[in-house]
Amino acid sequence: MEARGASQDGTARAPRDVGTVAAHTAGATPGGLLRRLVPGMRRRAGLLVVAGFAGAVVVGTLLLLVPATATRPTTVLEALFTATSAVCVTGLVVVDTATHWTPLGQVVVLLLIQAGGLGIMTLATLLGLVIQRRLGLGSRLVAAASTRSVGTGEVRSVLLGVARVTAVCEAVVAALLTVRFAVAYDMPFGTAVWQGVFHAVSAFSNAGFGLYSDSLVPFVADPWICLPLVGAVVVGGLGFPVLFELRREHRRPRRWSIHTKITMLMTAVLLLGGWLFMLAAEWSNPATLGPLSTPGKLLAGFVAGAMPRTAGFNSVDVGAMDDGTLLGTGVLMFIGGGSAGTAGGIKVTTFAVLLVVIWSELRGDPDATILDRRMTPAVQRQALAVALLSVAAVIIPTLVMTATSDLSLDEVLFEVVSALATVGLSTGITAELAPAHQLLLVALMFVGRLGPVSLGAALAVRERQRLFRLPEGAPLVG
Repeated sequence: MEARGASQDGTARAPRDVGTVAAHTAGATPGGLLRRLVPGMRRRAGLLVVAGFAGAVVVGTLLLLVPATATRPTTVLEALFTATSAVCVTGLVVVDTATHWTPLGQVVVLLLIQAGGLGIMTLATLLGLVIQRRLGLGSRLVAAASTRSVGTGEVRSVLLGVARVTAVCEAVVAALLTVRFAVAYDMPFGTAVWQGVFHAVSAFSNAGFGLYSDSLVPFVADPWICLPLVGAVVVGGLGFPVLFELRREHRRPRRWSIHTKITMLMTAVLLLGGWLFMLAAEWSNPATLGPLSTPGKLLAGFVAGAMPRTAGFNSVDVGAMDDGTLLGTGVLMFIGGGSAGTAGGIKVTTFAVLLVVIWSELRGDPDATILDRRMTPAVQRQALAVALLSVAAVIIPTLVMTATSDLSLDEVLFEVVSALATVGLSTGITAELAPAHQLLLVALMFVGRLGPVSLGAALAVRERQRLFRLPEGAPLVG
């Protein structure tokens, strides 16, 4: 006879408790409750991030409407466009930052750039950390949604690290620029400090706002101005998780995570590729690189290839570039920089995943692998979703703007990609667009800063988990 509480193979078996089984089935255990509650909390955290950015845009718009911030009356659309571009760290402008805004207005723009670069929710959580010296689960989830960190346990250290990295990078670049402005351009020390701080913050935040009407064109051959700004753009565009890992494991690259390895590899490839592409495409263009010396061409080509990372600085006239160069620049802008940083675009990791998926399919490999790691199906779906949604977000506004204006397709396409990828480079048509088209760019900048997938998930009113799987189907493809 089988003993009570034992299975047929003789192993001990715990008595069945109907209440316990029911509790597990309903997900009423602490683990089950957490699994049910966290998705909803994450959704609310995402909504708070969206609301935070929207609130910052509204506040920035109201501040820029104050008469003391401008040299002439500012329209609501001009204030809204500038505030959105600053908060979304884009750099597209409908008024000249150097001449339209007073020093007070420029301070407001700088604060909006800094807030957008760090993330509104990151700033709010940092303030709460300073006041309360602790973080609750809700605050951690909000911060995790803003900084794209993986776990909630490390958010406190992540936020403090973000603040330290940002402060150090911006301070170093600001110091270099200040010295150069004061020594080489005979600026008063106070003016040099302001110029250095503004451009350093704008570069690290990948914003591209400048205090010169023609951006970096006056410094096209000055490496002491251009290279620190490029460095700040690249570092800010790597993403905070990569920067943290580089700080911890900079002497042991073999121990880097797959994310850091892909980001560093793709960043190097795109920087070199962009540089060579710009040199080959614009070397003899009399309106861009043509009149410069060979060292000047090399420097200007490097800046032109690096700024689509995604900062809106330019040291040559973008509007004078050849059509092929504009198309190549648009591709670089669309790819963008690293995840969880200040750069926009679909991100280099997304692009890398798509490349390895295509390569694996061409070779007939069952798995998509990169750097000795297999990409999970979830990562592949996410990359495909981000890319296709971004393509749709480019095509639809381009069709609308082309059909309702006299602008050429290449100009409109470049402007739309620049807005969605939060780059800020322009052929010079932004201020000439109709109000409806400018509002469309405002929406694109907002969506591009938060990300199509992140915005859609944050605004979703329902989350469903399918409890069954349908039979497989294999339609013909291609």
